[in-house]
Amino acid sequence: MKNIIKLLRPHQYVKNIFVFAPLLFSFNYVTKDIINVTIAFVLFSIIASSIYIFNDLMDIEEDKKHPTKKGRPLASGKVSKNVAITLIISLSSMALIISYLININLFYVLLFYFLLNIAYSIRLKHITIIDIFIISTGFVLRLFAGASMIDNNLSMWIIIMTFLLALFLAVAKRRDDVLLSAKGKETRKNIDGYNLEFVNAVMVFMSGVIVVSYILYTVSSDVIERLETQYLYLTSFFVILGIMRYMQITFVEENSSSPTKIVLKDRFLQITIIFWLFSFFIIVKGV
Repeated sequence: MKNIIKLLRPHQYVKNIFVFAPLLFSFNYVTKDIINVTIAFVLFSIIASSIYIFNDLMDIEEDKKHPTKKGRPLASGKVSKNVAITLIISLSSMALIISYLININLFYVLLFYFLLNIAYSIRLKHITIIDIFIISTGFVLRLFAGASMIDNNLSMWIIIMTFLLALFLAVAKRRDDVLLSAKGKETRKNIDGYNLEFVNAVMVFMSGVIVVSYILYTVSSDVIERLETQYLYLTSFFVILGIMRYMQITFVEENSSSPTKIVLKDRFLQITIIFWLFSFFIIVKGV
């Protein structure tokens, strides 16, 4: 059972918190919407687990050569392929059937996410640049999943910022694989189109784009009018701080293999995110 749970990767569910973003930034927290978005979070987590298992199933041979991923349940042989296939079918069917019954828009989002990631695991992850774009698209789909349950039209800003941030994190993750490859350790085929100079340049570029985009968001006239405040730009301090800390982890500590684990373990980042959220809501709500 322990290996089955490990195969589901529950620690990765932190990514699905993005499902709550449309509700969080709607500033309208009614019980019905909270319950509905929580259901979307659970269903997204279930179908995400089916994708993680499918991806591990496709990568068994490569994972066996990886210094850390060789300990995964399928690569180590602790879980059989038949069990993995049964879990994929069961979990994906459960998520899709339930979503179809409760909200057709959520069903379409989950179905698209599932098919996109199946294609990613089979072929698209081996295409340089396309691979990280698909990963980033997955985060945007999480936004649509949450929005579908509260009948909320997503702002272009939240879509842009989520996509850019996810792209930044995906490149950082690829950098870790490039470093392992440079040390003579076999990793994945999907780093063939990357080298250290390229990923470093892209990360620096993306960090600048994220910061500028966020500042433009905070000073845009439509946001100022909708949120009734012109002081949102002050929260840029924490966005810049968070980006710089992540770059420090990536370039100085050379530890960017898992964005999820970094966020769960790095106290500096956690405090920065908390202060960003706190300042954002204080400014908007005027508490």
